[in-house]
Amino acid sequence: MPHPTLRIIREEHAALAAMLRSIPLLLAEHRRRGTLPDFAALRAMLFYVDEFPEQRHHRLESQLLFPKLRARTPLARELLDRLDADHACGERRIRDLEHALLAFEMLGESRREAFERDAQRYVEFYLAHMGVEEQEILPLARRTLTDADWAELDEAFAANRDPLTGHAPEADYRAMFTRIVNAVPAPIGLGATA
Repeated sequence: MPHPTLRIIREEHAALAAMLRSIPLLLAEHRRRGTLPDFAALRAMLFYVDEFPEQRHHRLESQLLFPKLRARTPLARELLDRLDADHACGERRIRDLEHALLAFEMLGESRREAFERDAQRYVEFYLAHMGVEEQEILPLARRTLTDADWAELDEAFAANRDPLTGHAPEADYRAMFTRIVNAVPAPIGLGATA
């Protein structure tokens, strides 16, 4: 039987990947048109990354999933350490990107290229990070964790669902998620399951 945690992680990764991939597309389209992007929508997207994946999703991985794997198998410990280090520096990375966006918004064209470059690097970093988790860590978890481990993980991940995966956002976040969904190009879409 598939474990809900695995499905939830994949759904959250798919929604985040779609949103992240849309950022360079939006920026490229505005550059092509010679227009400025919708800064409010970009701020909402970066705020979302900070609020949900950084603060909730990563916390569950680093505080529950990864320790359970370390307790069950010596395999992938260095990889888990690297992923934990990625999580630990994630807040700084997103804040740096938010600052680069603010500089672009406040100072204009002279900061466009730096923000676009920083955004592309961030997207590439994050997509690679999620790829490692899905290709290496989730299969290892499937093979090594116990039913008791899965029960605890399933409960924790189910209680903390990401609104971009189709779950109703908390009241405080509804306007932000509407803005994000409306900003993402239609071919990419959000909320699809992996």
